[in-house]
Amino acid sequence: MKVASFTGKSGTGKSFQATALAQRRGFDAIIDDGLLIYKGQIVAGRSAKKCASKAAAMRTALFNYEDHREEVKDALARYAPEALMIIGTSDRMTDIVATQLGLQTPQERIYIEDVTTEEERQIAYHFRNDEGEHVIPAPVGQLRRDFAGYFMDPIKKFIDKARGNAVEENSNDEEAGNDDRTVVRPTFSYFGSFSISEQVIRDIIRIAAEKYDTHLVVVDRMNNGKQTNMSVTIDVMAIRDPGSVDKCIELQHDVFNALATMTAFTIESVNVRIRDIVKDREEMLSRKLH
Repeated sequence: MKVASFTGKSGTGKSFQATALAQRRGFDAIIDDGLLIYKGQIVAGRSAKKCASKAAAMRTALFNYEDHREEVKDALARYAPEALMIIGTSDRMTDIVATQLGLQTPQERIYIEDVTTEEERQIAYHFRNDEGEHVIPAPVGQLRRDFAGYFMDPIKKFIDKARGNAVEENSNDEEAGNDDRTVVRPTFSYFGSFSISEQVIRDIIRIAAEKYDTHLVVVDRMNNGKQTNMSVTIDVMAIRDPGSVDKCIELQHDVFNALATMTAFTIESVNVRIRDIVKDREEMLSRKLH
């Protein structure tokens, strides 16, 4: 297996550039901040960006935790990539990572200055240090579970802000690959984590249900209190009409999409239960008021 390093100071855009660089140079695997990414998919490891402190993040990035290290070593043996790129802040760091994972010292050294301009590095530095945004070279869907509860945006938003305009979708191969990167604000950044109160969840459900008030009203809602694998149950009162079942299904989809989009939590399920059936809308509204 060919091993190369890709280094540069923190915040200069290494992870942002990693996917396109790997495609150009023929690297089918990337080691970045504790993750093993193989052919664009996270296959092992855990992200240092999810650690609660910078000290823990550094230990994770250097594979100092035995269970983490062995998991990635096993995955490397299983997937057997032909060429691997290790991302780090210095040659010393990438050499330590290689040693920890039982790999040879990188045979090729690539530096951020080789692939970006000073202006591009300044833009990356601004987003890292002024806005607390970090990039992981993997699809957003793969990160939603691990980063549930942390702000998360597709990389296209990052590109649009940097360029000051919209990017044409699939305008070329390199830009098409940009969607395989995700911006996160990790726990140890000064933005920190965020929490969402139970009332906010209830309000999202209430607003989503308003357009179905011709057939049903929400009488109760609950969730399992988890930000990962959140399960929501909504009790409704419905009029005696065949269309009410369809409205319940539509409400289920709307609530699922609204919660996933607005909270970035991993939504395991949304269940809608019909608690009461009434003869018409007038009775439904009357019972709701009481």
